[in-house]
Amino acid sequence: MGFANERIVRMRGIVKRFPGVTANDHIDLEIRTGEVLGLLGENGAGKTTLMNILYGLYRPDEGDIYVDGEKVEFKSPRDAIEHGIGMVHQHFMLIDDFTVVENVILGLREFGLILHLGEAVKRIEEISSEFELKVDPWMKVWQLSAGERQRVEIIKALFRKVRTLILDEPTSVLTPQESRSLFRTLRKFVERGIAVIFITQAP
Repeated sequence: MGFANERIVRMRGIVKRFPGVTANDHIDLEIRTGEVLGLLGENGAGKTTLMNILYGLYRPDEGDIYVDGEKVEFKSPRDAIEHGIGMVHQHFMLIDDFTVVENVILGLREFGLILHLGEAVKRIEEISSEFELKVDPWMKVWQLSAGERQRVEIIKALFRKVRTLILDEPTSVLTPQESRSLFRTLRKFVERGIAVIFITQAP
């Protein structure tokens, strides 16, 4: 499938060490527009560490990241998001007492965006419809199932217009029906040119 504005994200020679262990040892990775890349390995293999580097949560000890051929340095997730890279963690980063819409727009002031709740709800509903991510914008997060919380995290990333989305073991908290729904959503990502990195454990 060809895309008019193909985008390539590359990681080259990534090394990450922690006391007593090398989590990533000269790792190369490349993902292009509309691809789904499976990152498969045993628990503790360094998959999430590598993606935390791509998302700006960790700094690599060695190696470089390139977006469309340009070398980039991510000092925080904000830097990654500004380059169109988002991540949904296995353990969700939502505030239980906030509504869905409040969680989605949380932090947008850092990007120079100030939205009225009504405008944000409209955009959430558009994203929900386009990608089959049904969720009530006015519900409190504590009222939601694990699958619904995951949808909120995905909507939050799409709201920020990410073009490369990292999903960390996304099916681990889902029912079989919710997993099937997620895979339908992934097909829609591919159709619209969003690249997905799918972290999962080896069977």
